[in-house]
Amino acid sequence: MKKILTIALFCLCLASQAQTSEQFKDKYQRQVRSVGPDGVGVEYILNRWAAAFPEDCDMLEARFNYYLAKSRSEEIKPMDASRYLGQKPVLTLKDSLGKSVNYFVVPQFSDSLFRISQKSIDRAIELVPQALDYRFDKITALASYEKESPDMAATAMLDLIDYDASAHPAWTFGGEAVTREDFEAAVQEYCFLFYKTGSENSYESFRILSERMLKANPKNALFLNNLGAYWQVAKRDDKKAAKYYKKVLKLNPGDETAKANLAIIERKKNKR
Repeated sequence: MKKILTIALFCLCLASQAQTSEQFKDKYQRQVRSVGPDGVGVEYILNRWAAAFPEDCDMLEARFNYYLAKSRSEEIKPMDASRYLGQKPVLTLKDSLGKSVNYFVVPQFSDSLFRISQKSIDRAIELVPQALDYRFDKITALASYEKESPDMAATAMLDLIDYDASAHPAWTFGGEAVTREDFEAAVQEYCFLFYKTGSENSYESFRILSERMLKANPKNALFLNNLGAYWQVAKRDDKKAAKYYKKVLKLNPGDETAKANLAIIERKKNKR
């Protein structure tokens, strides 16, 4: 009888030591608030969480955040440009000839650690393909990693748009339903990210994404305006740009973006 009681007490002790996924998540969040996303103790909690709940999407996203932060560093570099990745310089100094030299913060990544972060978020996407949170985590990280040439980020966005068109998933974000307008607004945010980056490759990604969205809805003013901006800013072709702005105004005469950009084109034309 005494032996049975001892075994029962031992099992009760083990059960009391077992932690739920929510408890692991709470410990992880407290540690991150205290030491940062890749601070001391975070990996220990993540390893225990992963051992107990290997397919918990919260854990997978946390591992993604940890390894992404661990992989990233920054350098201050001089560049012959007024902007880099859409950002202003953090510092401007004069060289020995009196010429202004701009210095920018340039993100750097450890490829091996970045790959681990991507593997974690890819697994979360496999488990819950309709969760936009995980897909946006991945795309944002890729855009930062690729800098001026967001090819993988643009490909991931195109895959997302194609999946939306073919599967019509019930998208969620933070566990809540996403409306059609919210989905299009989110895609537009990534279009703007590529536009703001301002490189030849990022402008092309901006154009391709906008054109792909227009395949599903040719009368979408957001993406028609995007193509106007592409021809106006990236290609310096005001004539083609004006065609897109006029299409927008035909659909919605009150569209402020199209009206403002057409006014810029007209003023430029009158100055010639």
